Amino acid sequence: QVQLVESGGGLVQAGGSLRLSCAASGRTYNTYATGWFRQAPGKEREFVARISWSGGYTYYADSVKGRFTISRDNAKNTVYLQMNSLKPEDTAVYYCAADVNPGATMKRLSRFYDYWGQGTQVTVSS
Repeated sequence: QVQLVESGGGLVQAGGSLRLSCAASGRTYNTYATGWFRQAPGKEREFVARISWSGGYTYYADSVKGRFTISRDNAKNTVYLQMNSLKPEDTAVYYCAADVNPGATMKRLSRFYDYWGQGTQVTVSS
């Protein structure tokens, strides 16, 4: 099985920045796409961003487009989410997830992802 571990969350004031990391270990597949999701209290899990194995394709939710950047370094088995201009509504637990059956490029639903990390808390104060 593949293990995913998120890190980099914390408390930041509105307008600040954080960089989240998602490190993979265990029986990794040859190639997989990676998504970031978030879940705020009382809300459903929400798609944030997705990146292809090669890094050549990225896809963002409208709510974060222009502020967040997803990237990956496969030599380090790590995917990143750079979050700039953070807003209080970005407060949530952030999860990374691996899709080992890439096909469609605009996968926003959780059911398309096979492995999930434990999540890291991001809190943005006003």
